[in-house]
Parts: sequence; C-alpha cells; structure tokens
Amino acid sequence: MWAHSLTVQDYQDLIDRGWRRSGKYVYKPVMNQTCCPQYTIRCRPLQFQPSKSHKKVLKKMLKFLAKGEISKGNCGDEPMDSTVEDAVAGDFALINKLDIKCDLNTLSDDLKKSLDNEETKIEKHSKKEESNESIHSQAREEKLGSGEPSHSIKVHTVPKPGKGADLSKPPCRKAKEIRKERKRLKLMQQNPAGEHEGFQAQGQPPSLFPPKAKSNQPKSLEDLIFESLPENASHKLEVRVVRSSPPSSQFKATFQESYQVYKRYQMVIHKDPPDKPTVSQFTRFLCSSPLEAEYPPNGPECGYGSFHQQYWLDGKIIAVGVIDILPYCVSSVYLYYDPDYSFLSLGVYSALREIAFTRQLQEKTSQLCYYYMGFYIHSCPKMKYKGQYRPSDLLCPETYVWIPIEQCLPSLENSKYCRFNQDPEAVDEGRSKEPDRLQVFHKKAIMPYGVYKKSQKDPSEEASVLQYASLVGQACAERMLLFRS
Repeated sequence: MWAHSLTVQDYQDLIDRGWRRSGKYVYKPVMNQTCCPQYTIRCRPLQFQPSKSHKKVLKKMLKFLAKGEISKGNCGDEPMDSTVEDAVAGDFALINKLDIKCDLNTLSDDLKKSLDNEETKIEKHSKKEESNESIHSQAREEKLGSGEPSHSIKVHTVPKPGKGADLSKPPCRKAKEIRKERKRLKLMQQNPAGEHEGFQAQGQPPSLFPPKAKSNQPKSLEDLIFESLPENASHKLEVRVVRSSPPSSQFKATFQESYQVYKRYQMVIHKDPPDKPTVSQFTRFLCSSPLEAEYPPNGPECGYGSFHQQYWLDGKIIAVGVIDILPYCVSSVYLYYDPDYSFLSLGVYSALREIAFTRQLQEKTSQLCYYYMGFYIHSCPKMKYKGQYRPSDLLCPETYVWIPIEQCLPSLENSKYCRFNQDPEAVDEGRSKEPDRLQVFHKKAIMPYGVYKKSQKDPSEEASVLQYASLVGQACAERMLLFRS
C-alpha cells in the first residue's frame, strides 16, 4: 500500500505484523505463498554481546583510525560475507545458552592466563618450599575434583627427571586448607600488615583475584566502539544523525554528497548502470518517508521518525545508515557506503553502531529497547547473516508473537514456511474482529467502513477492504484512514 502519512505508533504496529517500508511504499510478504518467506527479525540490544567476528570488525576499524592500518586477508564488503559459524565461534556465553552443555576445554584464554599469572606471582613471593608444594597440590586437587583434562591447568614447575605428576595419588593436604593459604598469601602481598584483620572484618576470605576480575570481564560493545584513540591518530570518524523527513538543514546541506556516495555504491556493489541511480530514485527510495516527526517529552532527544546516520571520515561522508526511530525500536532500513572503504566491513560495523545507538536511546526512553533488522530469509544464504546478532527473535507469521530464533531454526531447516508459535490453540490477538469499524477516507470525509459500504455497488470492493483489515489488524484499521476514490 502507498502510505501518504503514518504516525510512528501506526508503523510500529505494522512492522510488528510483518510490514516494512521502502520510501512511502509499505509492503507485507504473503508468507505461505512466496518462494522465499521473509520473517521479521529483531535483536535485543540490552543483552547483546559482540561475537568474535564482530570484535574483529571493531578492532579493524580502531586500527585503521589509530594507525591507518588496512587489514590484509578477506575484506568482505557486506555483512552477508560473514558466516554464522564465525559469529558463534568465540562467543562462549552464547554457546552456553544455545547448548546448555559446556565443553570444559573451552576455558577462555584470558582466564587461563590470569590463573597462570597469579600462580607465578605466588611462587615468586613465597620463599618457603611448603608454600610451593601447596600450590602444586592445589593444581592437582582442582584437576581431580573438576574432572577436567589435566592439560587445562598449567603448573609452572620443572618436573623431576623422568617423573610426571601422578594424579592417582591423593593430594597432600585438603583443598580447603590450600585455598585458604593461597588467599592468605595473596592478601599478604597486597597488605602485609593488615592481613589478619582483613579476614576478620569481612567474615570470609575475599575474592582471590580482585584486580583481575574486572579485566577478565568481556569488553562491552561501547568499550570496543569508543576506545580512546591516540592524539596523533591517522583518521577521525564521526557519526551524525540527521532527520531526513521532513529534511533538516543538515540533511539539505549534505544531500548532494550523500547522493554521490549512494550512486557509487549502486554502480560498484549492485552493478547498476550509471543512469539508474538518479536523484529522484534516491529521494523516493531512501529520503521520502510517510512517518510524521514527533517530539514527545519522554521520547529521544532527536525525536521519532526517519533519519540518516552519516559516517564522516576525515570530513567526508563514507557511509549512510537509513533508520527509523519508533516507540519501541530503531528500525534499520538500508545502508550504502563508498566502495573504496569496503575493507572496513561497513555493513557489520554500521549494524553494531546502530545496536549501540539503540542502547543509548533506551537510557532515556526505557521502552525503546529493540533493533529491527528487516527480514530474515533462512533459505537465502546472503540474508542469513542477520541471525548472527543475538539474542534475536523472529515474528510468527500467523500469531504475530516473537519467538527466540534458536527455537525457530530447527523448523526452518525442515520447511521454508513455518508457524513458530508452538501453541496450536494460539490465534492472532490483534486480528480484525469488527471490520465495520475500519476508518475510510472518501470524498474528503472520514467514515466507518460500515457506513461507506452501503453506498458501494462493486462486489470486489469488500474483498479488498477485508483483506486490508486482516493484514493491518484491528488497532491500525481503526486509527489509520483507508483512502477510497
């Protein structure tokens, strides 16, 4: 349908029923009939943790900004080039959530190094042979008690010639005593005079590695994006959010430069002929929007509506993310970029920046806590990359409830079209129940459909109006005006 004007709440409700927009054109795939069903996907940014491949992209950008370094190897120019396997490989938290089973060999390297460093420190500071013996016994005790393979904890001593550690022998002392002694040694290093008081005051031994605990926490998305650069950094990157509809003064001032980036992107990446990416096509596709600008007091500072997020590198635009800011989400519409900077994986980078942006908006507007990525097409390899941004949910095409993607994937492996809601009794709660209350705009007058249809003689009219009502749902049908000529 062609949307002349939509409130942000109308559009929020429409995308929560599987609709999307391209300019002012708003469309919804007929899921059980199309060859490649397109499921609406959203990410939950508040729980999002960047995966190993996401971190690589962020570090690549930081290296480029700091030193001008261009990473060698495979520089995919679009997010589609990433694989789900890469995204999951280094994300231990996600693996635990997905599998529940945890492979004991996959202790993170940081944790191993931390343990190794601490044991080395204790050995250096402890001059008594007994102290050294207790540490080695502890290592043996931990291996035996946990069931871990013996190579997963390293002990920094030179074994006696011809003899390895005999794990069949019982440990020399009780593990509890050894743990206490290690903690006591640690406290003595930190505060030799007040070691005893520290134990008594707290009632229980403090954490063994208090300073290390923080450094072992995985870096947040914001830490990785906004890591401070040296004063003599090679490049400067700035992200500006400008309102595209109605166009702000900043948007108008940068329109031509932004369009030139789009034109090059379409010609190089999508092989468009030079005469296809015209100004009018660019405007119609990525600048025009039916969304009305709204500035409620409890909303984000920039307001709700349609925006361009411009990526400025050293004073010139290298990429633009087209986004909608809605009551409950940031919705990603499109991304285009200067092909000369394909090596920076700007597709992935911009998605991570948009997730961070959503988190930033949520601090002031608590209900704005989702990042909508458009459509997920499981049967299309180039569109499966969206499944990397987890935790995420897919929209059930029959009941319009959100289901975690992990629960949907097994069904999608068996069938392109799936009803994700496992409850056979569940129905579409927002369905059109009273089509006569649908609002119609006819001959400059607003009237309920029940009144309008009495004056109509065309039998096909009712079928199309009822289809519209079923697709937009009862709430939108009563709020929006369906134009009838």
